[in-house]
Amino acid sequence: MYRIALLTCLLTVSLMNQVSGLETVTGKYGDIVEIPCNNGRVVETEVTFVKWKYDKDGNILVKHRDQNATVSSDVNYKERVGIKKDFSLFITQVSMADQRTFTCMVVGTADILEYPVQLAVYKVPSQPQITNLTTVMAIGKLTTLAQCRSEGANPAANITWFKNKTPLMTDGAAIKITTNVVVDKETGLSTTSSTLEYTAVKGDIDAKFTCQVQHIKSANVDSSPLVFTVNYPTEKVNLQVVSQGPFKEGDNVTLKCTADGNPPPSSYNFYINGEKKTVNSNTYTLTNVTRENTGEYKCSLVDHEDIVSSVAITVEYLDVALSSTGKIVKKLGESLEMTVDVKASGTTEVSWKKGNAKLNSLPKFDNLMYSDSGVYECVASMADLKKTLTFELVVEGSPVIKNLIKERGLGMTKVLKCVAEGFPKPTVQWSVNGSNDESVSEPGKVTYSLTIAPNDNLTVSCTVSNVLGSDIKSINVSSLVEDVKMDKQDQKDEYSDQTVMAVGIVVGLMLAVLAIGVAYWLYMKKFREGSWKTGEKEDGSAEESKKLEENQSQKADV
Repeated sequence: MYRIALLTCLLTVSLMNQVSGLETVTGKYGDIVEIPCNNGRVVETEVTFVKWKYDKDGNILVKHRDQNATVSSDVNYKERVGIKKDFSLFITQVSMADQRTFTCMVVGTADILEYPVQLAVYKVPSQPQITNLTTVMAIGKLTTLAQCRSEGANPAANITWFKNKTPLMTDGAAIKITTNVVVDKETGLSTTSSTLEYTAVKGDIDAKFTCQVQHIKSANVDSSPLVFTVNYPTEKVNLQVVSQGPFKEGDNVTLKCTADGNPPPSSYNFYINGEKKTVNSNTYTLTNVTRENTGEYKCSLVDHEDIVSSVAITVEYLDVALSSTGKIVKKLGESLEMTVDVKASGTTEVSWKKGNAKLNSLPKFDNLMYSDSGVYECVASMADLKKTLTFELVVEGSPVIKNLIKERGLGMTKVLKCVAEGFPKPTVQWSVNGSNDESVSEPGKVTYSLTIAPNDNLTVSCTVSNVLGSDIKSINVSSLVEDVKMDKQDQKDEYSDQTVMAVGIVVGLMLAVLAIGVAYWLYMKKFREGSWKTGEKEDGSAEESKKLEENQSQKADV
């Protein structure tokens, strides 16, 4: 009895000295947790024994001084507990069942102390899982989009929904979020689920929705983004021309009708020349268009014909006509005037050229010549359209010999040239035989050449002819011997002419000198007369007169 009374007294004292409030230790689910006894300040030499227990009556183990610990037979802990040198209790494979109060009772030589410790067990939640996912949202209709779920947490995880990284909040109308937490009876872990109901607007096209799992013991984790198809009715249609313009006759023109609704309509009404055509497509092609296809075209919805769009199409055209085409045959000296008639959907440009030469105006001839013959080209253009028309002008006339000449050829030959005009090209007939040649220098003009070696003087005739007439002309041709004689006579005559010219020059010079001498003599005579009258000396003048007379005498001898 005394011993029991002593123990009761010691226990009462210890309870009086116990610090109010519980120490808390946090442990991770499944790991090893260490629970200290008085924060490790228990001295082994001052302890009789230490006892660990849980709750009120749950004994775990007892450790006497200088003895090994004795583990109780409690099935919850006999395989999972141990005690350290500082009397701390460690528990392996911590679970939610271990989330309770553990008490370290220290029995010393003088008193009994108890140190209760609260164990809190935590577990991070799983990655977010998306379930009950829909794919389509309708504008103005509250739709359940998805459920976000996270399992195995303690404490329970929190889930927040985001749209384009902006958190969503329940407003009871357009947005409704329902959150539910379920605790597993066996493990004690919590599963959090959150269901999002959302009313879409047109601006939600391509919006990204995510759910985020939040927990005090881990970083926030986002789900993969969710993108939903947003359905909304068509409010307007648009008709456009797909083919690249401008359009000309013979082209194909494709029209395309598009709607702003989703999903888009599968069929449309096209109004072609006022006639409604319903097609199971959004395109309609006009084939091989003409100028009659110019006008306004429309498209509309099949079930809402008042939702309509229109577009104008212009088919460009260019018609060109010449007053004459093909081959035109005219007589030399006649007149010709060409006219061009152009009909087009726009402003045109007309240009002319003959061969490769550009003309400043359309062809007009008052007096046709052979040089006017050729191929004429008329080019009319408007935007990307171009028309080209041609005609060939042929000027005909009977042949006329314009010139017949002779030239010295090589060696002992002479070359006769007969220049003729006419078309069709005339043929030539020479009155003598020789080596023939011909050359065309310009339209309607041809030169015929005949090389001969005449031994006697003769007359040669050139005859040219075509279907319209003929012409003839003759020329006298001397022999080569006669030409040599004439050349020598020409040389002799030239020499005589040169001699006469030389004599004439000498006589002219002599007469000029004589005239100068006479003039000088007359001058000196007059000078001497003046000296006599004045009584001056004449010695110098007499001497000069003597020299003058001697010079004149010498010139006369020459």
